[in-house]
Amino acid sequence: MPQELPVIQAPSTGWSLSPYDFDEKLATLGMKLLRKDAIETLQINVGKLCNQACKHCHVDASPARTEIMTREVAEQVIKAVRKFRFAALDITGGAPELNPSFRYLVAAARALDTHVMVRHNLTVMFEPGQDDLPEFFRDNNVEVVSSLPYFLEQQTDAQRGRGVFDKSIKALRRLNEVGYGIEGGGLVLNLVYNPVGAFLPPKQSSIEADFKRELMTRHGVSFDRLYTITNMPIQRFLDYLRRTGNEERYRRKLVEAFNSNAVEGLMCRSMLSVDWNGRLYDCDFNQMLELTVAPELPQTIFELDPEEFAGRPIMTGSHCFGCTAGAGSSCGGAVTKSQ
Repeated sequence: MPQELPVIQAPSTGWSLSPYDFDEKLATLGMKLLRKDAIETLQINVGKLCNQACKHCHVDASPARTEIMTREVAEQVIKAVRKFRFAALDITGGAPELNPSFRYLVAAARALDTHVMVRHNLTVMFEPGQDDLPEFFRDNNVEVVSSLPYFLEQQTDAQRGRGVFDKSIKALRRLNEVGYGIEGGGLVLNLVYNPVGAFLPPKQSSIEADFKRELMTRHGVSFDRLYTITNMPIQRFLDYLRRTGNEERYRRKLVEAFNSNAVEGLMCRSMLSVDWNGRLYDCDFNQMLELTVAPELPQTIFELDPEEFAGRPIMTGSHCFGCTAGAGSSCGGAVTKSQ
């Protein structure tokens, strides 16, 4: 009997040139990728506007992007949170803080006692009107999740731009000052590590220890957890792979590192992704590929009924091997303890 763990063949959209078939791989193991009975996390991408233009960005975000979630869609998100009582609201972008409805979303969700996570790039704190972000996060008990390519300046600036490391350290100090990332303080500050290159992340516990030691020793900065996330072969990272002649090698590496134990913990099984326009996706990566949820399901936040998603198949593509490589990968880091 096949294990009831999810998957269906994605329609041909022209975005994937890979010969690797994620569905087929699961089928050879007697597995199917299906959603769990409940949507636990609603992840909303409030737009592609960002104060940075990172080389690895799967969103292709930048200061020039104009796609941004309207107040109408933001209010519908809160209506959905109120009605369906999701355990968590995960707010991402771009730099979500640059959306005019960002603070409304945070405050309204917290008023409903919903756990709120914000994907915060640290440097946005130094943009006009954003200098009080640490206090805003603290006052709303927001979980802050911040990506930092490395604990050294050279690697960080190579991926994110000149001067980003210095600003990131200053921002981390500000967050520490208001109580974030302090043991026993109750305000959660987690970091995210993406490899700076065409390779898989190291063991999460090992690099977390390295980051904690080096950031404290060099800069007096502390944080709670570090999540490792595999770079997906899409958008800017795919452009990088093609420019450097590494696309086929990297895709093959993801397939060869497939870990069947990672499938059950995939974030797409218990999370739903909403784009700036209110459309629904199984994950943020599918969103960037415009691979919406299965056509028979509700397509926008305005039509959402979580019960219709229970046990339903998840749209997949060759990029899904990125989430099952090694220890697995998700917005919450590795999904297994093995590599």
